[in-house]
Order: sequence, then structure tokens, then C-alpha cells
Amino acid sequence: MTSQKHRSRLKRSALAAGAALTVVVTGSGAVPGTGAVAAERAAGQPSLKLVAASNSVTIDRWSEEGVHLDLGTYVTVDGAPLEFKVTRKSYKDPVVAQQILRDGTRTKTKKLPAGLVKDFSGLPGFLEMSITNAAGEEVRKAAETFCPNNASGRLRPDAPATSHYPEGCSTNPWTLGSVWGVEKGWAANTSRVDWDNPVDLPAGEYTAKVAVAKVYRDLFGIPDERPTIKLTVRDVSEGEGAAGLTSSTRSSAHHGSGHEAHATSDSGSTGHHYGPRGADAPPAPELSNALEDRGTAHHLGDGQGHTDGSRVAPALEPATKRPTGRAGAPANVPKPDLRSLPAWDIAITDGEDGDVPGKDYLAFSANVWNAGPAPLVVDGFRSPGKDLMDAYQYFYDAKGKQVGYTPTGTMEWDPRQGHEHWHFTDFASYRLLSEDQTKEVRSGKEAFCLANTDAIDYTVKNANWHPYNTDLSTACGEQNSISVREVLDVGSGDTYTQYRPGQSFDITDLPNGTYYIQVIANPEKRLQETNTDNNVALRKVILGGEPGARTVNVPPHDLIDAP
Repeated sequence: MTSQKHRSRLKRSALAAGAALTVVVTGSGAVPGTGAVAAERAAGQPSLKLVAASNSVTIDRWSEEGVHLDLGTYVTVDGAPLEFKVTRKSYKDPVVAQQILRDGTRTKTKKLPAGLVKDFSGLPGFLEMSITNAAGEEVRKAAETFCPNNASGRLRPDAPATSHYPEGCSTNPWTLGSVWGVEKGWAANTSRVDWDNPVDLPAGEYTAKVAVAKVYRDLFGIPDERPTIKLTVRDVSEGEGAAGLTSSTRSSAHHGSGHEAHATSDSGSTGHHYGPRGADAPPAPELSNALEDRGTAHHLGDGQGHTDGSRVAPALEPATKRPTGRAGAPANVPKPDLRSLPAWDIAITDGEDGDVPGKDYLAFSANVWNAGPAPLVVDGFRSPGKDLMDAYQYFYDAKGKQVGYTPTGTMEWDPRQGHEHWHFTDFASYRLLSEDQTKEVRSGKEAFCLANTDAIDYTVKNANWHPYNTDLSTACGEQNSISVREVLDVGSGDTYTQYRPGQSFDITDLPNGTYYIQVIANPEKRLQETNTDNNVALRKVILGGEPGARTVNVPPHDLIDAP
């Protein structure tokens, strides 16, 4: 895997290249949806077209890692926005995708064919790609998923200045609702870059041909145009600079979702298995280079104290001093609703640095999310020289005015490598229960730095499609901080992977059999919520094997097969 330093170096060059892509598209004159064709479109129906930003692309191959294919192909949208609402009623129900057609003040919905969209990662099999080498031999053929929320840019100066749609499509297995969209007059990158699985394409000259699959051409009225792109793959060593990289290059794979302060590096880069994106970090969403390179801590349309306008957000900076006056909040003030999700990414490990050698551990990922209708806002205030902060939960009315507060435990400084930030001590806890749920093994993870790492349901009331603190570089403070503010926004959840020392379950002396991983939100009920009946989630696991070679079998949870 690539080092974090290497990823950061590439990030700057990729950003410049991404900006150039939009210029190429705009300069080509390929602005769809104009003239008679647009006039014939049904009201609210967008005009879509597949275009290539450039006729040639150079991609760098670092050492023996392979390449990440971003060919600079885009779906352009004009005449009306391209918008989808994707939901499922429960984990027992299939995903249902609807296209939203907006014509002025009128809104219509059009259901996509049942079974076409199976999850929340995008439109599957949308882009068909064929790559041939210099001898004319086909070396790669693939059907790629298209996330409409991928990196996008304007086609013309009079298009909306910013996109109000979310960034990225969720790959969390427990997602319940998503909104996908491309603004009118914008274009969205069709590339799906899987950072953990590079393509084994040797250095050389290639020809890439791309097309939209027929099912989508028929469904959305997309012309059957098939851009051809000259692809050059070149070897680059670690010692070489990244200057001159063109339209597709590697960048940091951190979240918009994958917060770096929860983890020091991606899995594999340290030689340890710390879960899918590193210790305490979630699986990253499928984002293309340009979107990640914009800097996910500073989304378009966001800023101090405001978001995309879906609600009035509390200020993102902590208060200048501790709250005074009588603690409490009006009974009818909006409050968060914290909900636990079942565990996943479950695996047996023999421990990492700091664990006891020769023991068996059960590691897992867990998420607690906020179903709203209000964000969870917690401030910590430190007395000079103390290692703990006093924590307070804040409440706001519909206009964003602070109307109350309540003490809610403490925050503690975690000095361990990969953490090094302030943890809120009363957010969640984890237990491994026996089959009859009478005995338990408790995880050592009891304190958290809150971040909006995963979009769980952006269709709930007041969901914020552009949460600010999507990685821990934007929250949780420094060792010398005197106060911090941590926010879990409506619609988003915070994923932690329990692979760090002391976090996973020690199963060395547990007999084989059936157990349940229990995820508990707000375990001490110190946080005020609209509902505390949905704070516990269970995931069944079956332990087997022998000491030193233990196994775990994870049965599906309803329709979700995510071990």
C-alpha cells in the first residue's frame, strides 16, 4: 500500500489536474440539452451525455502497486437536475430507487426497475470499459458502478455555483437511505476508484473505449456515444516527484469519510491489520480523485455556522466559556436520536502492538448514527492543567438559537499513536454476549472522538447532506486545547473499527459456540435523546477452531450479508 506521505504528495497534483478537466469539457463545446432536443424532453427530465474530458490520459504506476483507473469520463447533465432517492424500509426489505423529476414547483417520481439498484454505492454496471494494448489485445473489460455524487464540476458559467447534493455514495452495509444528484449544467465523474484493489496494468500504451450500458441508455435517453481515450501508463519510483501528473492520479483515500485522526494510515501500510481503513477508521466511500482532492473538511457551500441550507447548523467552534445559569432544555426542543447498527467487518486476529502475545481476539467495526431531528452537539471545557474536560450537551431551536444545555460526562485526552485527540467518554460501548445473553466480555473501547464518517440515512428529517467534520482533522482538538466541540450530524454515523489494543474482545478462553456482539449507544443515558429504545444492536457470531487458529462465522442479518 502507499504511504500517507506519498498519498499527500499526489493529492496536490491531482487537484490541479481535476480543475483542468472541467476546462477541457467546457472548452469542447459539448454542452448537452440545448436546442430542439431539450425542448422535446419531458418536463423535469434531464438531458444526459457521456463525454471524455481529454482524448489522452497519463496514469502513473507506483512501484508494483498497479494503477487506479480514472479516465476522465463524465456524465453531463442539463435541462434539469439528475436526482435519485434510494431507500429501504428495513434490513428485511430490498433497496428501492426512484428518480426525482423537478419541473419548477412540481415534483414527480419515477421508479427504477426492481432489482436494478441493489445497494447504495451507485448505479451498477453503468459504464462499460474495454482496454486494449498496443497489439490490439483486450487486457481489461469491466462494467463499472456510477455514483452520481462523484466528483463533479460546472459545464458553463451560468450553472449553479455549488452543488447541494451529497458527496460520495455510501458503501456502509447498514445504510438506510441515500440521495444522489447532479446539478443542471454540471458533470459527474463516472470513475469508481477502488483504492484497495488497484488494476494490474503494466507500463505501456493502451486504448480505452467506454460506453453507457444499454439498460441505462434506454432508461434515461442517453445517446449511444462511445469515447475513445489514449491511455499511457508510466512507472514512477518513490523518489520521483509528482509534478506533471495528468488527469488521473492517486490521492489520499481518506474520507470525506475516512478520518485520518482515527487512523495513522490505511490498512496494510504499517504491516498490521487495523480493519478496512486503519484503526478506528471506517470503510471509505467510493470517491473519485477530484472529489477527495478538494479537501473533504471544506465542502462547497459549507462554512462556519452554516451548511447547505437544509437546517440551521450550530456554530462549529466551541463556546468561549462554560455555560452558566440553570442547566436544562425545554421539553419540546429538538433532540438527536442515536441508533446503533449491527457490527460488521468481523475477524479473528492474534493481536496487534500492545496486545498480549499468543492470545486470540475478535475484532469488528461498529457504527452509531443520528436519526435526528437535531444534531448531537457536545462541548468539552478544560480546567488549566487537568487531563479531563467537563462535557456539556447543547440544544438549539429551529432557528439555530441555543436554548439549553446539560452536563454529560467528561472528555479525556488519548495520547496513543493513531488517536492523539480528545475522546468523549459517554457515547457508546461494546460487549460480547453469550448465546443466552447472560454473560459478557467487555471491549476496552469506551471513549470516542465524534465524526460524521458515514452517510447512513440522508432521507430523514433535517439530514445534513454536507456535514463539516467528516474526518478528525476538523474536530477533537489538540493536546493543548482548552475546549473542543464534537458534532454528530443528522443522517450521519460514526464508525469505529475495534482492532486497536484493548478494543477487540479477548476470546482466548471462550469455548466455541454462538455469541452476540452488542453495540450500545449512549450507554449511561446521560445524553438527552428523542428515543432511547433503539440504542442497542446485536450481531450473531459463531466461534470455532482451536487456540491459535480460531475461526468466526457470521450469519447474514436479514438481507444483509456483511461479515
